[in-house]
Amino acid sequence: MLENDVSGTRFRLFPQAPEVDEDGEPETVYVSSPAGSLGPGPQDERMYAVNTIGKPRHYGMHKNGMGDPYLFLPPWNGEIHQPPEPGPGGHFDHLEPGTPEFDAAHLFGATRFTLDVWERYFGRPIKWHFRDDFDRLELSIMPDVDNAFMGWGFLETGGMHVDGAYRPFWLNFDVIAHEVGHGIIYSEVGMPADDIDNAEYYGFHESAADLSALIASMHFDSVINGLLDNTSGNLYTFNRLNRFAETSDNKQIRVAANDSRLSDFAAGWDSEHKLSQPLTGAMFDVLIDVFHENLLDAGLIPPEMEDLSDKLEGDPRYLDILQGQFDQYYARDPQGFKDALLLARDYLGTYLADAWRMLDPRTISYRGVGNALIDVDEAITGGRFRRIIKVNFEMRDIDRTRPGPRLKKPDKTSHLFSDRTVTPQNLHKRVHA
Repeated sequence: MLENDVSGTRFRLFPQAPEVDEDGEPETVYVSSPAGSLGPGPQDERMYAVNTIGKPRHYGMHKNGMGDPYLFLPPWNGEIHQPPEPGPGGHFDHLEPGTPEFDAAHLFGATRFTLDVWERYFGRPIKWHFRDDFDRLELSIMPDVDNAFMGWGFLETGGMHVDGAYRPFWLNFDVIAHEVGHGIIYSEVGMPADDIDNAEYYGFHESAADLSALIASMHFDSVINGLLDNTSGNLYTFNRLNRFAETSDNKQIRVAANDSRLSDFAAGWDSEHKLSQPLTGAMFDVLIDVFHENLLDAGLIPPEMEDLSDKLEGDPRYLDILQGQFDQYYARDPQGFKDALLLARDYLGTYLADAWRMLDPRTISYRGVGNALIDVDEAITGGRFRRIIKVNFEMRDIDRTRPGPRLKKPDKTSHLFSDRTVTPQNLHKRVHA
């Protein structure tokens, strides 16, 4: 089980965006940076935060006055808000929400926290995909940009107005962790091929970013405790674990516990976000089934309850029939349920890290992801969860379906065709594509 390293540096992070959980307080966490090792900004040898003032344009591809394309990339050398200084002992948990100093520290802390989670699952540091051009990732706050995206040397966060209120993405852990997830896949799997239009690569990328955020969020005590207290362990209820705030203009909310199948896209697709849902749903189902197996192994639920859960999966009567049983058995041993869920979390995190390293960006398929997970399971447990993985992927029609053609050109809501994938090396190809 992965735990906070109390020898690290303390930050206060919002597990959920403040506008979603208005009464929520930031939770104190430790990141892996040794206490006293972080400089003002915050900054370390891997990344640094800048809260910009008067930045005229976001990072990425633009055109000059002559109409010629150019890449605007870090570092930002213009005016910035006063960088936060470390407090007593070198920590950053002394900063108050609502200040520019807290904003910068939150963006840095959320990024470092997410990277820590996944570096522990990978068992080694994750190198930046842009390392040939930049040593460090710039974490940029630019309030006027209505997006958040990981690009070549930067993770830039803005915000948007919703129902008359401004929602900053630099305080939204899910959004930050999602973007870090994109960076992890670029590093560990690879950038999209310029000459291959592989739909399943795009859907896989969005799914992996969502799963990166889901697993990282499960490392907050308040998330796990609140989740179990609200559901008694019946995780198929609609709860904060399986909600993701997307940064597109329509505030798309995707649900990991979804009913989407790959066959829904056999005639074609127009959004990698929607296309990702069958794969994300299959992974979420694997997480739940492993959690139930852990409960059964620990004697926390009876075999007939676990069997009934399997039979009723997807049935509208599921909650009415099973919620009472979850309430009954959770009340007997809340800590046992928590341990079982954390173990399932770490199984999935480890399996994903090992499986991702086996994939080729030019030939990725959802079926190939499932096969990689089965191979990882065989290596780690001797095949204990093979049936769970296989059944859940089959239920999504992943074993016998491929998505059809792209039905329309990507628009600004498409992340994988945005500035994040433009590099100094492929600028010319992207301009003339």
